[in-house]
Amino acid sequence: MSELTQFGTVKGYLAKPRNKGPWPTLLVIQEWWGLDAQTKSIANRFAAEGYLAFAPDLYHGELAALGDADKAMSLVQKYGPTAPDELEKIFDALQFHPDCSGKIGSVGFCFGGRMALMLGIRRPLDAVCSFYGGGMQTIFDQMSSLRAPVLGLFGDQDQSIPVGTVEQFDKLLDTLGLEHEIIVYPNSGHAFFRDSDPNVYKPIAAKDAWERVKKFFAKHLK
Repeated sequence: MSELTQFGTVKGYLAKPRNKGPWPTLLVIQEWWGLDAQTKSIANRFAAEGYLAFAPDLYHGELAALGDADKAMSLVQKYGPTAPDELEKIFDALQFHPDCSGKIGSVGFCFGGRMALMLGIRRPLDAVCSFYGGGMQTIFDQMSSLRAPVLGLFGDQDQSIPVGTVEQFDKLLDTLGLEHEIIVYPNSGHAFFRDSDPNVYKPIAAKDAWERVKKFFAKHLK
């Protein structure tokens, strides 16, 4: 079951499991294109696995067409600075929602991958998964506040997130003593999980990533 709803000051797409709640909860955070059908489909997949999944509309109704990088960048510049504050408010509202079991995690893609980490820095999440978190190196100096276990999923041909940056991220999590797993998929670029775009989708990597994500959240949220 799915519906449009609002937590904090942000509207979004809420997907619920079919069984009776309360359920462990996931914030599913959009790519830089905005809250599109792809993001909603991922929320639905998590709901089918038994999670209350909320995908916030951090662009407040605006959306960039797939491939329109200039528009996407303008939306990131417009809404990116306020997104962490809004995610905090969503977390604060969700943790007291009757459908939430009290366990909350975040999973994000691209821009959302960085926001998923940022929320973990600011709020006591139980687990954080970042798919190719764009610009995550800009928040490395804040990572000491992160307490949640981390799953990071990247492609070795992602020009926006070089393998060296991923290695730096891995070493930083080692230094902080955080439970983590960092996977770099061969022959895969940015957005390899995006099954709605044949230009970037890598089915073998995406399938493995999905299995890892399911195990990760089952361990820490269920």
